[in-house]
Amino acid sequence: MNMVLHVPTETLARTKRTSVIKAIIVEDEIRSMNNLKNLLSKHCPEVEIIGDALTIEESLDLFEDPSFQPDLAFLDISLPDGLVFQMLDQLRPVNFEIIFITAYNEHAIKACEYSSIGYILKPIDPDYLIQLVNRVKVTQPDNDNMMQERIDIFNKQLRNPNAFEKMSISAIDGIYFVNIKDIVRFEAEDNYTHIFLQNGERITASRTIKAYEDMLISVSFYRVHKRHVINLNYMRKFIKGDGGYLVMDDGKKIEVSRRRRPAFMVQMRRLEEGL
Repeated sequence: MNMVLHVPTETLARTKRTSVIKAIIVEDEIRSMNNLKNLLSKHCPEVEIIGDALTIEESLDLFEDPSFQPDLAFLDISLPDGLVFQMLDQLRPVNFEIIFITAYNEHAIKACEYSSIGYILKPIDPDYLIQLVNRVKVTQPDNDNMMQERIDIFNKQLRNPNAFEKMSISAIDGIYFVNIKDIVRFEAEDNYTHIFLQNGERITASRTIKAYEDMLISVSFYRVHKRHVINLNYMRKFIKGDGGYLVMDDGKKIEVSRRRRPAFMVQMRRLEEGL
């Protein structure tokens, strides 16, 4: 059964930050840590660093103090004494926002995208850092389980990148957790994307349709138009003729663009032949 959790708009309004964001940095490279501190001081003055650590052990020592309650954690994934998830497991349930710091790692990046957890690639882009901090200012988690579930999705995806089961969707009214097989289609509207589920529900996400196309292209999703990505499992009929269009199981007619039609027909033949 598809499980969807979301934060009501009025709850987001209550959690909107207008003051300091208390943050911790867990990073084993001193130079990288100092660089992040300098960037935050210069570009994100609302962020106050209340603690830093080079290892999992040092970070857990900080949390021994009950008054140590960060709003945000910048976390390197690989540390000298293990992966940072060992720290997060001991702090369960996690009740602060997370931004991972990583060198380029395809699996880690995809896991972040599936779980709606922010990440920064080294070397750090100041403009992107500002975007992530601004997102934290607006959407602080208001319950422990929501952040914890995002971490669980991240872990599962990182450990088994071919197990496409569930994803987190950062929407304009909160965060949803959706079974991928229940997504019928995506429809673009400017920089937002409407996501239509099998049960008739619609979620409006604050990401472009291109991001979802890249994320799901290997699991039966296909871009048939600049505004539409469909789940091939929910196609009912393809109507040939001028341009051509699809009829989905929910009755929606989806145009197949002229430019994409030849490649789409190749995909249809592959499905027909069972490839």
